[in-house]
Amino acid sequence: MSRPLIGITAYFEAARWGDWVREAVVSPPSYAKAVIRAGGAPVVLPPLGPHAVDDYVRGLRGIVLAGGVELGADTYNGEQDEHVAEPQSHRDRFELAVARAAVQADVPILAISRGMHVLNVAQGGTLIPWLPEVLDSDRHAVPGAVHTIQVSVTSKLGKAVGDRVEVSVPHHQSVRRLGTGLLAVAWAEDQIVEGVELQGHRFGVGVQWHPERGDDNRLFDAFMEAAR
Repeated sequence: MSRPLIGITAYFEAARWGDWVREAVVSPPSYAKAVIRAGGAPVVLPPLGPHAVDDYVRGLRGIVLAGGVELGADTYNGEQDEHVAEPQSHRDRFELAVARAAVQADVPILAISRGMHVLNVAQGGTLIPWLPEVLDSDRHAVPGAVHTIQVSVTSKLGKAVGDRVEVSVPHHQSVRRLGTGLLAVAWAEDQIVEGVELQGHRFGVGVQWHPERGDDNRLFDAFMEAAR
């Protein structure tokens, strides 16, 4: 059986190889490795504009919306917080277009960290632009700090990973208002949304943490089952 082609969104950054420094399409290999372990064939998608988005969606069996820098507040009609890094507008535009096209075409989506925010905004939702300011605490942003996440057992996410999962991924933004069709299915102890699902979609799951890191590949396995 041939491996399903899975698109992975990527950075467009300056990179060095040898004596050269050039703009390059960059993707952490952990995403591609997780796709391969689950039985897929990874394809990195350069964020060079929305021109080929419909072709990508027609040709791919699944989309991974990868992590990265925070979304610009203009994407959800918010105000840019002074703490947030300069947004990558080209990537924001590209990934929002990919997410909307994949939702429309019922192509399986696994949205990770920033990717969960992209999916939420693509569906008309909004974000908390700087979570430490809202909570008056850095507890979600401390590197290495472990959070216990409660997961709805009836959700696709819960069926893949169980009702509780421990994660250690700092983040500064979070879901504020859920987008159309999205349902919160995982929460931190302080009720910050850590996982969402798109209702009525073959597989539209977003998580705040990074399931591609480490040895637990169950969420990618469930995503790949839908992609097949």
